[in-house]
Parts: sequence; C-alpha cells; structure tokens
Amino acid sequence: MIALTSCSSSTKNLQLKKTEEFATQPLQPENVLSEHEAAHLPDCVKKYLTYTGAINKSKPQNVFIEFDAEMYRKPGDKPMKSHSIQYNFYGQYSRLFLMKASKMGIPFRALHLYINEEALFQVKVAEMIKVVDVKGEELTTAETVTLLNDMCIFAPGCLVDKRLAWSEIDSLSTKVTFTNGKYIVSAILYFNESGELINFMSDDRSALQDDGTVKKFRWTTPVSNYKEFNGRKIPTVGRTIWNYPEGDFTYGVFKLKSIKYNVSN
Repeated sequence: MIALTSCSSSTKNLQLKKTEEFATQPLQPENVLSEHEAAHLPDCVKKYLTYTGAINKSKPQNVFIEFDAEMYRKPGDKPMKSHSIQYNFYGQYSRLFLMKASKMGIPFRALHLYINEEALFQVKVAEMIKVVDVKGEELTTAETVTLLNDMCIFAPGCLVDKRLAWSEIDSLSTKVTFTNGKYIVSAILYFNESGELINFMSDDRSALQDDGTVKKFRWTTPVSNYKEFNGRKIPTVGRTIWNYPEGDFTYGVFKLKSIKYNVSN
C-alpha cells in the first residue's frame, strides 16, 4: 500500500517516495544495450532504437524528466499552465510525478504515484483541500499504460525488457503488450520512415469523470520535434488526447524541458 503523510505537502510526499525508491533501487553497474540484445524486436522498433541512439548506450535504470505544459479541463477551456517533474524506475517499475499549476491565482498540485504495482492520484488546492483522491485497480491499470507510454517515448533502451511482448503489424507499426504483476496492458506504436515514434495508442486507459468514476476510452499521445540530449534523440513536444465518441479532446500539451538518465538522487 502507498502510505502518505496526510499533513505533508505534495512536494514533501514526492520527495519522501523518491528517497525510498532510490534506497530500494540504487544504481547498478552500467549495462550497455547491444544490437544482438535487440535482435528479437520488430524491425520498426529496432530502427527506432538506432535512430534515438539507444544502441550501444547504457540502458536506463531510472530517468528524471521535467516538463512545461498547458492543461485543459474540458474542450474550449483556457489552458492552465503547469510545470511538472517525474522520476521513473525500471527495475521494479515505479513512477513518481508531480505537477504544479495555478488558475486564477489559486495553486494546484497533482500527484501521481505508481509503486509496487499500485497507483494513487491526488489533486490538492492550495495544498490544503484535497479535491481528487483516487486509487484502486482501474487507476493502476491506467497508470500502467502511462508507465508503458513513458518507456516507449523517453526510455526506448528499456524496450528489450522481457516483460514486453511484441507483435509486428506492418513496417511502420507494432503492438506491444506490457505485463507488470497482474496488470497487463497493450498499445500500438506508430513510426515514420525516419525511424521516429510518432504516436502511441491504447484502449486500456480510463478517464476520470466529473463524478469521480472512471471510464475507458481510446488514449493517444502523438509526439514530435525530436532533439538530442546527451547523444539520445527524444521528442520534445507531446499531446495527450482522449478519443471520445463525440470527438477528440486534447487535454494536455507537453514540452520537454530536461531529461537525465541513471541519476543517483
């Protein structure tokens, strides 16, 4: 069970969990990804690993990511500007994500934690009023999709992990199935001729409704504008989209600020 100190701020809770994860999953000796190790992957994924520079580089054991984003609560809303940081760990899969934003001068904090095959999502207003507090199997399934999404986009060196199964569709797309304990999710990855991953689509992620319930809808995250970070090419612009029956709703536009691999704290 993910235990939080209720009187602590979202930032303090993130720092606490980060410290615990680094203690539980300290850096191991470097393990370089070889072409031979990736030989079983679909051709489009192997091309992607080569394009991004993952081959012959150290496999990610963890990653720190920083974003600026514009978030939308519903279609037609004005965007809420935000800043987020996150830590992902790839031994025992975990994801720690904190978004800070404000609207009409009121600060919001959104905390996502995925640890030991369990997810939690909280939103606080002014670090005092908890307006969202969700956990359970449906949320954990959704956050398992998010973890897979992060891996495909930001840590392609981890795509040789044996917890992933592949089924090639054609020369520019493939299905990937991710198993983490009892949670099994899948997605379809789309690439262009250059070897860039350009979209991720999954039907296994649920959207939080205004009444607090969750419902499954198709979720897509097109990405673009690849740039080099310490020899690795990473997309720097991404959109999170719910493909609702009445039309697509882009609820987030993310811009990558920084990314670091295999950090020690």
